[in-house]
This record gives sequence, C-alpha cells and structure tokens, in this order.
Amino acid sequence: FGSRGIARRNRACIDARCHRVTIESVIMAAMPITLNTTINLADHGINAQAFRFGNLTMESDRWISIKDSAADGASQVVVIDMHNGNAVNRRPMKAEASLMNPVDNIMALKGSTEGTPGNFVQVFNLDSKEKLGVFQCPTNIVFWRWIAPRILALIGDSDVFHWNLNVANSQPEKIFQRAGKLAETATQIISYSANSQMTWCLLTAISTQDQGKTIDGNMQLYSIEKKQQQLLEGHAGAFGNVLVNDSMPPCGLFAFSERKQGTMETKLHVMDVTAPRGEGLPAPFKVNSVIAMPPESPTDFAVALHVSEKHGVIYMVTKAGYLFMFDVATATMLVRTKVSQDTIFISTYSAKTGGLVFVNRKGAVTSVAVNEPAIVGYVMNNLVQVPNRQDIAFTLARRFGLPGADELFQRQFATFFASGDYKNAAMVAAQCKSGLLRTPQIMDQFKQAPATPGQSAPVLTYFSTLLEHGGKLNPQEAVELVRPVVQQGKRELIEKWLKEDKLECTEELGDIVKPLESRFALSIYLRANAHQKVIACFVELGQIDQIVAYVKKVGYQADYSNLLQNMLRTNPEGATNFAKSLLEGSGGVPLIDVNQVVKVFMEQNRLQETTSILLEALKPNRPDQGQLQTQLLAMNLQQAPKVAEAILQMNMFTHYDRSYIGQLCEKAGLAQWALEHMTDATDIKRILLQAHLMAPEFLVNHFSKMPPETALECLTDLLRHNRQNLQVVVQVAIKYHGQIGADKIVKMFEQFGSNEGVFYFLGAILSSSTDPEVHFNYIQAASRCGNMQEVERVCRESTSYNPEKVKDFLKEAKLPDPRPLIYVCDLHGFVGELTTYLYSNSLMKYIEVYVVKVNPLQCPLVIGTLIDLDCSEDFIKSLLQNVRAACPIEPLCAEVEKRNHLRILLPWLEARVAEGNQDPFLHNGIAKIYIDTNRDPETFLKTNQFYDSAVVGKYCEDRDPHLAYTAYKRSWGQCDNQLVDVTNRNGLFRLQARYLVERQSPELWDLVLCTTNEHRRQVIDQVVSTALPESTNAEEVSATVKAFISADLPNELIELLEKIVLHKSADFGKNKNLQNLLILTAIKADKTRVMDYINRLDNYDGPEIAKIALGEPYCLYEEAFLIYKKHSLNAEAMDTLLMNLESLERAQEFAARCGDSTVWYKLGKSQLENGQVAEAIDSYLKAEDATDYQEVIQAAERLELFEDLVRFLLMARKSAKDAVVDTELVYSYAKTDRLGEMEEFVSGTNTANVQGVGDRLYDEQTYKAAKILYQSIPNNSKLASCFVQLGEFTQAVEAAKKANNPKTWREINIACVKAKQFRCAEIAGMHIIVHPDHLEDLASQYEKDGHFEELIQLLDAGLSSERAHVGMYTELAVLYTKYKPEKLMDFIKMNTAKLNIPKLIQACERHYLWSQAVFLYTHYDEFDAAANTMMAHSTVAYSHDQFQMILQKVSNHEIYYRAITFYLEENPMQVNALLNTIMSKVDHARVVGQVKKTGHLPLMLPYLKAAQQHNIQAVNEAVNDIYVEGEQFEDLRQSIEDFDLFDQIALAQKLEGHELVEMRRISALVYKKNKRYKQSIDLSKQDKMYKDAMETAFDSGNAELAEALLRYFVDNDMKECFAACLFTCYDLIRPDVGLELAWRKNMLDYAMPFLIQVLREYTSRIDALDKKTQKKEEAEEKEKSASNDFVPDYMANPMMAGAMPGFGNLAIGNAPANVMMQPQGFPQPGMMQPPSMMMQPGMMQPGRM
Repeated sequence: FGSRGIARRNRACIDARCHRVTIESVIMAAMPITLNTTINLADHGINAQAFRFGNLTMESDRWISIKDSAADGASQVVVIDMHNGNAVNRRPMKAEASLMNPVDNIMALKGSTEGTPGNFVQVFNLDSKEKLGVFQCPTNIVFWRWIAPRILALIGDSDVFHWNLNVANSQPEKIFQRAGKLAETATQIISYSANSQMTWCLLTAISTQDQGKTIDGNMQLYSIEKKQQQLLEGHAGAFGNVLVNDSMPPCGLFAFSERKQGTMETKLHVMDVTAPRGEGLPAPFKVNSVIAMPPESPTDFAVALHVSEKHGVIYMVTKAGYLFMFDVATATMLVRTKVSQDTIFISTYSAKTGGLVFVNRKGAVTSVAVNEPAIVGYVMNNLVQVPNRQDIAFTLARRFGLPGADELFQRQFATFFASGDYKNAAMVAAQCKSGLLRTPQIMDQFKQAPATPGQSAPVLTYFSTLLEHGGKLNPQEAVELVRPVVQQGKRELIEKWLKEDKLECTEELGDIVKPLESRFALSIYLRANAHQKVIACFVELGQIDQIVAYVKKVGYQADYSNLLQNMLRTNPEGATNFAKSLLEGSGGVPLIDVNQVVKVFMEQNRLQETTSILLEALKPNRPDQGQLQTQLLAMNLQQAPKVAEAILQMNMFTHYDRSYIGQLCEKAGLAQWALEHMTDATDIKRILLQAHLMAPEFLVNHFSKMPPETALECLTDLLRHNRQNLQVVVQVAIKYHGQIGADKIVKMFEQFGSNEGVFYFLGAILSSSTDPEVHFNYIQAASRCGNMQEVERVCRESTSYNPEKVKDFLKEAKLPDPRPLIYVCDLHGFVGELTTYLYSNSLMKYIEVYVVKVNPLQCPLVIGTLIDLDCSEDFIKSLLQNVRAACPIEPLCAEVEKRNHLRILLPWLEARVAEGNQDPFLHNGIAKIYIDTNRDPETFLKTNQFYDSAVVGKYCEDRDPHLAYTAYKRSWGQCDNQLVDVTNRNGLFRLQARYLVERQSPELWDLVLCTTNEHRRQVIDQVVSTALPESTNAEEVSATVKAFISADLPNELIELLEKIVLHKSADFGKNKNLQNLLILTAIKADKTRVMDYINRLDNYDGPEIAKIALGEPYCLYEEAFLIYKKHSLNAEAMDTLLMNLESLERAQEFAARCGDSTVWYKLGKSQLENGQVAEAIDSYLKAEDATDYQEVIQAAERLELFEDLVRFLLMARKSAKDAVVDTELVYSYAKTDRLGEMEEFVSGTNTANVQGVGDRLYDEQTYKAAKILYQSIPNNSKLASCFVQLGEFTQAVEAAKKANNPKTWREINIACVKAKQFRCAEIAGMHIIVHPDHLEDLASQYEKDGHFEELIQLLDAGLSSERAHVGMYTELAVLYTKYKPEKLMDFIKMNTAKLNIPKLIQACERHYLWSQAVFLYTHYDEFDAAANTMMAHSTVAYSHDQFQMILQKVSNHEIYYRAITFYLEENPMQVNALLNTIMSKVDHARVVGQVKKTGHLPLMLPYLKAAQQHNIQAVNEAVNDIYVEGEQFEDLRQSIEDFDLFDQIALAQKLEGHELVEMRRISALVYKKNKRYKQSIDLSKQDKMYKDAMETAFDSGNAELAEALLRYFVDNDMKECFAACLFTCYDLIRPDVGLELAWRKNMLDYAMPFLIQVLREYTSRIDALDKKTQKKEEAEEKEKSASNDFVPDYMANPMMAGAMPGFGNLAIGNAPANVMMQPQGFPQPGMMQPPSMMMQPGMMQPGRM
C-alpha cells in the first residue's frame, strides 16, 4: 500500500480505539455504580483450591486472609493488605483457618488439638507481637466473624458466643442458642452480624432438601436485651444506621431478603428495630418490596446484604454473580446487573467507599461503589418504571449530599421563598451540597425579603438555619453574619462559632473581629493563613516565642530587621530572645543574617545583648565564623576586658585572629592570655619577665606548647633572672623532663649550684623513672642532703636501682644506722650476707630488729646462718622468743632439722601451741620431737588434731609401726593406703579390720578384699570374728555388708547378717537398712531363706525389695506378691499376680477380697487381654472405669457379646460423652434385636455416627435395624437399598425417586431382576442405560441371572432414545457375541461407525469369535494385531490366504520373531515347524538369544536338535546350559549322550555340587562316559542314587565293582536295592554270589516277586509308548496331507482349552507349566510316575518307601 496507506490505516485504528474508549468512558460515567477489579489473587501464586468459603476470609475492605499451601506442601496463611498497595504477606502456620480484624493488624487463628474435642482460637496483635486471648471451645466452631473492632463472634455446633477482647484474660460469653432449622447439623452457617449498639444479632444459614437443586435459607434474629428470638426464612440480612426521616436522627435498621420454602418469590424487608414501641408512640419505620430475580437465574439467591450508611442504599450480592441496589427509604430496586461471570462466595462492606468488595471463585477481588456524579441522574432519567423516581433521587441527593439534583433544589427553593416560608427555603439551601443556593445573590434575596411582624428577619432565619443544618458558612456568609455581631459586641457568639468551626475564616473576617478581640482575630488569621497579620498579633499579644515556631511551621519569610528594630526600642530582652530564635532558624537554617542582627543591635550600642546573641549564634565554632569571633573578642577586650577574659576562659572559639587578640590582651593587662596567644620566642621571653604575676599552673601548662630547646632556654632565663623562680622551674622540669631530658635539667641545676633543685627534681620523677642511675644518684643526693629517711625509703620501696651497687655503697659508707642496708639485703636476697655483716660487726641488736620488725619471714634463714656461725643457743632461743609467732614454722623446722638441732625449737614450738596455732608443720615438729624423746607420743598422736598424718606416720614407720597406725588412722581416709601397707607389713590385721569397719569406705574395702591381696583371708577372718561383732553402728554394718557383697562373700555375709539382725539387740533388729540388706543378700545368695525373712521381718522397704525380687535373674514372684500384699499395695500385688504369676483365678479372688476399683480395672484389662471378655466386662463394671472402652468394644464384637457390651457402654456413657461409645451402643442395640430401645436412643440427644452404624448393619444384612437408622437421618439411597433387601420393591422405587441416584437405581434394578420383577427392573433400567458408566454393570447383572433376552430387548428399546450413545450400541454388540453370535457380523457391518471397536474386539476375543475380531482389526487398520490374532487362534481364525494378505500389510518385520515367541508360549507343538520353515531366514543366534531371554528354551528342543545336528560346540553348550538352568535333567542327559563336543569334565565338576540330585546323577553319568566308573558309583552312593550306581556298575563291565555294590546293599540291609541290583547287574554278578548273599540275609522272598513285577511293568510301559508314538505320527501325516500351500507350523494344544483368566485367548504371557511339551523317556520330577520295572531314582532309598 505504501507508506501513506500505512499511515492512514494506523490513524484510523487510533481513531477507532479512541472512539471506543470515549464510548466506554461515557457508559461508565452514566452507570449508577462503579466496578473495579482490585486484585486477582491467582496472579499472586495462590492455589485456586483456596478460593472457597471458609478458606478465604474478608472482614473489611482492608485485609484478605487465605489458608493456602506453599510449594513444598507446607501450610501457610496469606494476608493481602488492600490499603497498602495489595501487599502480600505469607506466614507459615498450621492453623485450620485465619480471620483478620477489620480495623487493626490483629489475626485470629482457629485449630484443633488431637485428642481434644472442639476447636481452639488464638488472637494475636501482629504489630505489638502480643497474644490478646486464647479460648478452647468444647465444640466445633463452624463460623466466626468480627462484629466490632474488639469483639469476635464464635458460632459453635449449638451455641453463639461473643468474645470481648478489650477485657484482658476474658473468655467468650454465650449469647444465645441455635434454634429451629439452624440447630440441625446438615445446615451450613454462612453469615453472622450484629447492629452497632450490640442489641440485635442475626444468624444466617442455608440447607437443601433436594440434593442441591434448590437452596433454602433460614435466619435467626435475636434480641440481646429482651432475650427473645424470631426465626425467618431468607438467605441474607444486615444492620445499619441510616437517615430515613429528616426530622429524626438515623434509624437502626434491619434489612433482610425473604424467600419462603417452596416458593421462588423473594422479598426485601427494611425495618427499624431500635425504635421504641408502645401505645401513643409513632409506628417504627418499615418498608418491603418484591425482588425481581433475573429470568436466566430464577433459583439464584442472595449470599450477602450490605447497608450503605454513606449513600442510603442497600446492596444485595447473589451467588450467580448479580448485584442488586435498593433505596433504603422505599426498598425500591435501583440497579440489577451481573458483576461476575463466576460464583461469588464472600463479600464485605467498604466503609471507605460506602460500597462493597467481593471475591469470586476465580480469585478476582472486585470493589463496587455508588457512582456519586451519576446516581441521581440515573434514578431520575433511567428508572422510568418507578413512579416516584423523582422523590427518590431528590431524597438521596438531599440526605446524602449527592450531586445531580440542582434543578430540583432550585425549584423547591423558589416555591418556599415565594410563599414566604423562609425557614424551609433556608433548609433547602442548606441541603443543596453543590453550593448553588449559597451565593451572595441568595443572601441579598433574604436581606431584601420583607420581615413578618413578630418574627426574626429573613436573613437571620437564613443564617440560623445554615448554622444548624448546613455545616460551615462560606466566606461571604461568615462576613455578613459576623459584622453585625461585632458591632453588637457579642463575643460569646463569635467564640462559640469558632469553637464549633461554623465559619470559614478569611483575612477580611479577622480584620472585622480584631477590634472586638485580638485572640479571636489571631485564631481567624491562623486558619486563613494570613501570616503577616498572625505575626503582628503575636507581637501585640507578647507571644514572641510563638512567632518563630509559627514561621517555621508555615515557611513564611518576614522583614525581621525592621521587626527587631521596633522591638529593641520597647522590649530589649524580648528582641534578644527573638533574635536568638531567628538565628536558630528552621532545620538549622537561620531566618536572618547574623551580621544584620549585630548591626541592628550595635547601632543602638547594645554590647551586652550583642554579646549574648553572638555567644549563642557562634556555638557551632565553624571556620566561617572566624571574623565574628574576632569581632566579639575585640569589642569586649576594648570595652569590657573581664567579659572578654570570661569568654576566653570558656574556650568556645578557635577560628579568630590569635595574634591580634594576643596584642589586645597584652594591652589590656591580661599577661597570661597574651602569652597564650603568642608564638614568637622573643615575645614569649618578654612576657615571661612577668612570670611572678602569672599563676604557676598556667606557666607549667604553657611550657607544653614550647619546643624542648626553647623551653630549656626559658627555664635557664627564669633561674638567672630570679632565684625565686626555682619552684616553678622544678615543676616545669618535673612535668616535661621526658621532652627536655633529665640529664640536661640536672646539669642546668648543677650550673647554678642548686643541690636542692636536683634533689627535688629527681625526687619528683623517681616514681616514674626506671633508670637505675637516677635512683642511685637520688640515694647519693639524699645522703649529701642528710635526708636519711629518704635514703631508707628509696632503698625500701624502689625496685629500679642496682642492688649490688647500692649494697656495696652502703657497706662501704658504714652509716651509723644500718637500716638502709638491712632493707636492701632483705629485698634482694642478701640475708645471709647481712646476718654475717651484722654478726661480724657485733650489731646483734639490729639482727633482732631485722627478724622482729623488718621481715620475720627470713627468721629461719637467719637462725640457720647463726647456727652455722656457732652462735650461742641462748641467743638463738632468745631471738625466737622475741620473734614469737611471726616466724614461719615450716622453713624454720626444715632449716633446724637439716642441721640436726630440732630439739632447740621445743620451747618455741610449745609456746606456739599454747597460743592456739594449728599449723600442721608446728605439730609435725612437736610430734617428731616427742617421738624421738619418747614423751608419750601415742597420746599425742591420738589427741592432737593438727599434725600431718602422712608426714608423721611415715616418720614413725621405721621407729614404731603402732604409732604409724595411730597417725594414719587419725587422718581418716587420707592415708588409707599407707595404713593398709603398714598393718600388712607388720601383721596388724585386727587393727586393720577394726579400721575397715569404722572407716566404711567402699574404695578401701575394694582394695583390701581384692583377690590379689595376699593378706585378704586374714583380714576377712578378723572382720567376721572381731571387728564387726564389736560394732554398734548400723551404718558400719551396712558398709561392711556392701563390701562383702561386692567381694562375692555370700556365705559369710548371710551368717553375719543373721547374727546382727535376728540375734542382736532390738535396735539392730528394727533397723530398716539392715533388714533390707538381709533380705537382698538372701535374694542374691540363698533364695530359700527369703520367704522366712519376709514373714519374720516387718521394717524393710517392701516396694523396692519387691521390684528387685521380681526382676532378673531372681524372679521371686510369690515373695514379691507376699511383700505387696503385706504392705497393702493392692495394685502392685494384682500386677504381680497377672503379669508374673499369671494366675487369673488367684487374681479374681484377690480382687474380690480387697474390693479396690483399681484392682478390678487391672483384672478386667488382663481378662480382656486373655480373651475372657465377659468376665472382663464384669470387672470393668465393678471398677466403674471405661478407659479401655475401645478395646472392650473390639473384643466384645469379635466374640459377639453384645448383651454384655450394652451394659458396659451404658456405664461408659456416664463418664464420657464420646461418639464411639454412642455409635457402638446403637450397634449393640441392633445386634441384640432391641430395636425399640435403639430407635428411642437415636431419636434423643446423642453423638452416634448413625450413618456409619447403618452401613455396618447393612453390610451385615441386618436390614430392619439399618432401615430404622436410615429413616432417622434420612438417607434415601441407603433406605432404598434396605427396602430392596427386605423385598419391598415398590417402596424402594419411591425412595430411589427421591434419591435420584444412578447407583440407587442400579441396586433396585439388580434386586428386581433377581426377583424377576421385570416391570420395576425396566423402570430402573431406563434410568441406568443412559449413563455409560453404569451400562456394563447392568448388562453383566442381567447376564449373570440368565435374563439376556430381557437385556437385549431393553437395549433395543434404548437405541431409539435420543440419549442413545456409543456404549449402548457397543454393549448390544457384546451381547450378540455372547448369546446370538449369528447376528453379530450383520450388526457390525451395519453399525461399524457407531461402535467402540477396541472394546468389541475384546469381547470377540473373550468369546472366541476370532473371525469377527480379525474383521474388526482389519477395518481398524490394525494389521499387525490381525496377524497376531490369527496366529494366536489359528484353529478358528486362521486362513492361509487371509494370513498371507495380512502379512503383506504388516508394518513391523519383527512379527516373525514375535510369532516365534507366541508359538513358544501358546502353541509349542508347532513352534519347531515354524522354525524349520523360517530357519533359513532367521539368525540362529538371535533366535536362541531371544528364546533364552524369555526362559522358554526347553520348548525349542526339536529346533535345537536340528541345529545341534551339526554338533557345534557353542550350540551344544548353550543347549546344555539351558537344561542345567531349567533343571531338565532328562533332556540334559539325552543331549550329553547324543552330542559329545563340549567340555565334559568341566560340566561334570559343575554338576557335582548341584543342589538338585538329578543333576548330580548326570554328573555321575558324565564320569561314567569318561570311564571314571568308581568316581561315578561313589557319587551315586553318596546321593543314594542306587539305580544309577547299578547302571554304572553294569556299564563298567567290572564284576568286582558290581559285587562290591551288591555287598554294600546287603551290609546296609537294603533289601529292595539288593533285588534291583540283582536285576540290573545280572550279567556281571555271579549267581552263586547273589544267591549266597540273598540266602544269608534272608532276602529270597523279596527278590523273586519284585523281579517278576518289574518285568511286567516294563513291558506295559513299552506298549504305551508305542501307541503314543503311533498317534503322533498319524497326526503329522494328516498335516502333511493338507491341500494348502502353507503348512501350519503348529496345532492347537488340547490342553489349552482355557486361556489366562481375564484375557481370553489373547493372553501373551508365559505358557502354563502343564502345557509344556514333555520329552519322551522318564517323567518330569514331581509328576505322577507310572510304576516301572526299572528302578527309578530314590524309589528304593531308605525312608522313602
């Protein structure tokens, strides 16, 4: 077309689209409602199965909650927030359902707990993560809904609850009970609602009586105040507060759609249910109208009703997708349109739009709302059928502010105004929301209207009406109203109108009001956004702080400079604060330039205010503020130096000109601040000349800013200028010596001869210095200054000096006070050298001072040194007495003991003991001295508690073993090993035994009683004979007994315990532990004594001992029972009787005697487990315990003990209301034929599964009882079945009509056919044959009963029906195949196109109509199948010409190989003929491989023999392997005999270990063929194959082998084998040998009869084989004589009369074993064998006769 044509075409398309869009826009604009698809849930990955009632919930227009499944199958809840861009939130939850709150992010979850009836509900606040409540409902919750933001309604199986979640920890409150139709379980609850006052509730449900054809609706209206209810028939209802009367507030309306059962008429009722009723009161509002349902959906019904309080309409949504909209005031239908093509199942009211939101089955969420610009015009212009449409439209516009009725408003206004009715005229103006009647012209009209005498002016009436009904006055109205009020000075009216927001504020209105009241004017200016006048009012009212806040809020920029100038003259403080606020600005941005502020204030010489403002403004200390910082400091240094100094002290600024400010500070006399700001060295030195005027701290700090060289020069100048500066110089040197250098500073002090400076300087840095030279020099300096205390301190406290150097210096100095030396030696380990120095210089006093006052811990070393120096003992003792307890004992004793002078310490040690010292080393020393001096050591060792037993004991071992025992025993466990060792070595076994008993240590007992202890026997004897009898402590006895038990000493333990417990004092006899031990020991060591102990003792732990007695390996059941019985533990005793003694008789006696309910329960449980059901039920009844009711029910029903079961279940119902119990009780009533009681029970309150019981009874053919149950449900299908079984066919047909179920018709048909009620059968049959799924079953039933003629007539009649289908034609053809095959071919040819050919082929095959099957195959173009069919059924369907024609059309050349497989499986007699025919065309290897894979190689024997005639080794080995695998030993034997080209020895060795005896026989045969006769005979004898052994012996020709075999039979007394061997080896056995052996063993009677019988049977067998061979040859001759060119490869096997079940003769599976071709010769193993004169394998074996 060219580019121009294309362009024109594109423009045309665009114009068309634009035109279409314009038309659609116009149509939508003219529609009374708007329709918008909010979201398609299917597009968000939500499964379509989730879009159903109960699974998807929507309580408002905000949330949608859906129970869905994730991709991995996990349960989840999907929540869509429609107020947040349809945000989707998925949460993994296992709850059954979820419900979002209509307002807040609150979710309610419903679920159930296994084993707990009913449902639980949990409510969570998802924002605060708080659980608001949880409730476990005892019944199922079938519906729930939020009826208020914090009130959740729960509808149970029978009750309705309200749950107020505003109250913490609250529980739902029951409101009312479901009644009428709504109380039935078959009714589905679909809605629940309540009015806003929570005084009325409405419950809505649906049900059906005709299998869903019609849906009935029922509602229950309940008054909470009056506790009354009313049942209504309808499908939906709603509450709402809507204005229906202009003179009254909104009414509390209730609207519902009514449809009575049995009629299709639907009505809408709207009524006021909250208005008071009574005499003298006006009748409450009430209207109704008939709803015209769509003609195309007459049975459609409402699923929801919504009252729009915003627009005054009622929405009704129907299931079929229709939307109805009605006028509330008149119930007039305004709109009826289809809004969804799919079923709508849920909707909710949208408070945001005044419309609704609904969801359909496809997951589309659609919102509907009133089209406000179009609704009024639509009602007036389009609803021509509505006579009062003008009134409806005007009322909607007037009451709900809808546009579109301006002309009506003008007309009414003109009418009222012309008649002088100014009140109603003003009312009309107020109701006109478009503002058409609120203009200046209207006001002028009222102003000019004449006033009526005695009444207000029309304009005042106009304004008062607007204020009362019209909301807010517009600007013109407000000005006109307020001006005269201001003139009259009525402040209260202005204030009232402003508070009620009745005036639209303007700047003009504020100007009018300002003279009256500035506050009112400010309020008006604020609302009118008159910023400049707002600021002026703030200034006028003194609210300066509000100005900045206001301008920040509104973003207004004013002339602040002028404002500040004016304020500064009158209110300097306010101006200052205002300036600060302006500089603070909005969001960090100042509202005025700070320089401008400074200029304004300094022009009026306001230094103080300027300083205050700048200090506040310059707080950020930014670099760009440097000039202002300099200006601020300079102004104050010049005019107010103290203020400047204060500012500098605050250290706020860092960006000013420091040099300039420093000069100003020097001029102002601020030397310190001048020095602070100077950087030049000359300036600094000059200013430092005034150092005496500066604070020392400042100078010290200032030196930190100087370089080290400059600082040192300045310090030198300070000392040179004035020696009084020494203190400052020292302080600086101390603080900065690290930077300047300590050595340089010392030289500086020495330069001026200032020793004090050096001393003070080094003394100050000494604590921070670790230089050894510094410390040493300081010691020297202190010495020079004569400060001995400092020398002593440094020597004592310092750790940095060189101790060797200082020690030598002090020794050489020989100071009069050696204390510095003492400290140095003490601290650095020169104690010995110090002692020697002091002793040598006769400074004995200082030795005492050192050990007493300085370091008593070094006293042991001093004492040792003095001993080494041969000091007198008196001095040493005196020294120790002075040191007293300060000297450490352990090193002292060690030092002295090392020098063998321990005894000199005795006085000092005893003194320490007297002081109460408990040091073990102290007492160890005394003990050693007492032992060495023999001062009653044993008493000391026994009484002293503080010495170390291990040390002292070891010390005593070589001196006195008894003392060592005493010391070790005193440690009580810490020296057990040493004690045992010393007593063993010294034979102190009695002492050891006593210690063992007293010690009670299991570990020690294990050590002593260990079998490796060579002294074990002596210790045991002492314990048994001495130690334990002496003991009076039961715990000691217990520990000893446990030790003996662990050491496996039962005999000694038994005697010991009897002696203690039974023959000692009463205390031991009553000891619980000992009695327990005695009984337990007897249990483990001597069980015969246990019963006696149990009877004699009474203070043992019975339950625990009984448990041990019951356990392995003791199993003392009688003893345990006696213990439990003795301790009144009835339950445990019963358990012992039942589980251990297994005596129900004794258990029953015991239960009767004790009468305990627990015992009866356990007995009942055991009886139940042992099959004594009746007795168990009696026990349960006595126990009044129905815990095991399920087991009892199963057992009783299994034994049919229903009478007992009824009693049990009645008892069970008293304690548990369980559906199982009620169900089984109904069943038991039925089984006991107590139908009256059953019917009464079912009609009452119960939880029985009546349907399930009815099904069980029906299955058990208890039809009368089942009929009663089905009538009570009702279940018409099952009821019809019961009538059928009871032979009541007429009633059955009537019930079936109600059920209208093909299955029910089918059942009735079957029964009528069996009863030969063909009239009823025909009625039922005509309802069945039109359903293809049931046609075959009906036909099979007729056939089964032999009524095929009636069936054929029925189908013939059905073919003329309009609903005749392919199945009917096919089924009739199938019937012809069965009963009238002569008609089949004609019927097939006439109706080929109407038949299901594959199915009919199967029928033909099932009934052997193979020619018809081949015909169908060929017409179905299935030539391969036709060929296969002909091969499979050649006896009937085979035709050479037809088969040859079909073979030419087959598409698969593998058909030949399939034919081979088929012949092998179905016709093995002809497979070889087939193979011989195609032998030249097939690959022999492939054929063999193919057949080998199928496992049918044995059937190919003739073919294999034909291939084997070439004697090829591979073929022979393949054949032999097949025979071996198939265990066909006869065939293998023949193959081996005929063809020898294979590895014979390998085959023999392979078969020699075969598990089948026949294979081992062949191995023997192979050995025989290879001349290994003896090996063959041995193998046959080993397998007891004596026949083979005989034949091998005969074939060997060796008489010795034959006679040896004969002797073997004689020696083993094998008489039969002996006779057989005589026959087989007749030629080899010498007669005399045979006769001798027969005579000697008395076997002559066996030999002759047997030989005769064998000969006769052998002759008969040969004759039979001849006949069989003759028949086979005749059959082969007959086949060869056939006139066909093609010779049949096979014949039908007569044994194949029956094919595989279910497949006809098309079965292609493996051939049955009984049709496999049997080779000639010996029969197959396991088959019946005819008697034979020849010995068969195993016939004469011992034990197999």
